[in-house]
Amino acid sequence: MSELSVDRRPDRLEVTLDHPSTRNAISRAMVDELHAVCAELEAEPRILVLAGSPEVFASGADIAELRERTAADALAGINSRIFDRIARLPMPVIAAIDGWALGGGAELAYAADIRIAGEGLRIGNPETGLGIIAAAGATWRLPEIVGDALARELLFTGRTLDAGEALAAGLVSRVVPSTELLKAAHEIADRIARNDPLATRLTKAVLAAPRSAHPAIDEQTQALLFESPEKRRRMTEFLTRKKKPT
Repeated sequence: MSELSVDRRPDRLEVTLDHPSTRNAISRAMVDELHAVCAELEAEPRILVLAGSPEVFASGADIAELRERTAADALAGINSRIFDRIARLPMPVIAAIDGWALGGGAELAYAADIRIAGEGLRIGNPETGLGIIAAAGATWRLPEIVGDALARELLFTGRTLDAGEALAAGLVSRVVPSTELLKAAHEIADRIARNDPLATRLTKAVLAAPRSAHPAIDEQTQALLFESPEKRRRMTEFLTRKKKPT
């Protein structure tokens, strides 16, 4: 891969946006490489850790490419469809974001299940200043994450949030020193990896279900897991540990 660096491990993929000459701009080539990553994770579900560099997570779409795109390109959903595919991956997606995360870079982060930030984060959607809208998920994911009022302000003004503001808004779940960011992301992945993969996958699926599907989908999913050999094994192991003298 030319625009991504991929570290494959048994329970996860660490994927780093790695095209410094464009400040990790999300080009068509990067989109194609992200589709290849998604295909791999759909075939063999694992956790995805997404990262950039300390100075820039992703500076947005490649403006030189974007300027030449037409109505047909917009209708093709080049960025929105890859971000949606990432959001729908079977296992959790952790975005470790630091530096600039703008436009499409911000929307890529919004597609993750968990976002943690380095202290240098600056995130926002300046699209209206370029004569377009944030059409790859921000208009509906951002209100779900930070609430309608703040999302409208950010999308109308193009204002960026720093790490502290992003934490206060609930856009990220924690802020760590930039030098500790990737380590913190993998610590979260470690905790997820210790749990039952099937239960984790089904939790993600239930979280994505519409409100009208609850509580029936919760009950049906729990019924499936109640018959799982892994549930019995893990609970038996828990009870055995509990009985051991301290």
